[in-house]
Amino acid sequence: MAAQINPSILSADFSRLADEAKAVEGADWLHVDVMDNHFVPNLTLGVPVVESLGKATDIPLDCHLMIEDPDRWAPRYVEAGAGSVTFHVEAAAAPVRLAREIRAKGARASMALRPATPIEPYEDLLPELDMLLVMTVEPGFGGQAFLDIMLPKIRRTRELIAKHGLELWLQVDGGVSASTIERCAEAGADVFVAGSAVYGAQDPAKAVEELRALAENAPGATGLCGHSTTGR
Repeated sequence: MAAQINPSILSADFSRLADEAKAVEGADWLHVDVMDNHFVPNLTLGVPVVESLGKATDIPLDCHLMIEDPDRWAPRYVEAGAGSVTFHVEAAAAPVRLAREIRAKGARASMALRPATPIEPYEDLLPELDMLLVMTVEPGFGGQAFLDIMLPKIRRTRELIAKHGLELWLQVDGGVSASTIERCAEAGADVFVAGSAVYGAQDPAKAVEELRALAENAPGATGLCGHSTTGR
C-alpha cells in the first residue's frame, strides 16, 4: 500500500526552483500549478519554466493547468516534459479528445473538478483518464483552508472508480496537511498535493515522508494503491 505525495511548487521559492525540487527528492511527483489569470485570478508560470524545471530534477512533473483553452495548451506541456497533465473539465471543449491526445503523447491524462462541479455527469469519461483530481479548495491560490464538504465527493468518486473496476488515481489538492490528509485517505484519495505543509516545514523531505505515513496509516483508508508513478 502506498500513498503518493506531490509537493506543490506554488509554495516554493520561485527564485530557487531547482534547489526547491532537490529539497523534496523523496516525493513521488512535483506538482506544478499553471495559472493564466483568466480561468483563475492568479498568474504563475508556463511552458518555458516547466521545460527548465524538468531539466533540473528527476522527479516527474505533475502539471495542473488552471487555464482557459487547455485543448490547445495541454499537449504543449507534455512536449515540455510533464509526465502527467491535468486539465479542468470546466475549461475543456472536448475532454475525451484531449485526454486521448495527452496519453498519445506519452503522459498520464488527468481531469480536475472545481469544488462546485459534481463528478456524476462525467462518470462515462473515467475510463479515458489516468487520474481524477478533486479540488478541496477553490483553485487559484495556495495556503487556503481545506473544505471538509468535499469529503463526500471524494467518497462518491472512489465509489464510481470501483464500480467500473478502474485503476484510476484519485488526487486531492488544497489544504492538504498533517491535520487533513488522513480524512482524505479515509474518503478514498491516494494522491495528495501538499504545498505549505511541505515547503513551509523546516525539513521538506521529512514532511513528505510524514504525510505519506499519515495517509497510509489512516483508519479505513480505501483508495491507497501500489501503482508505479511512471506507468498507467
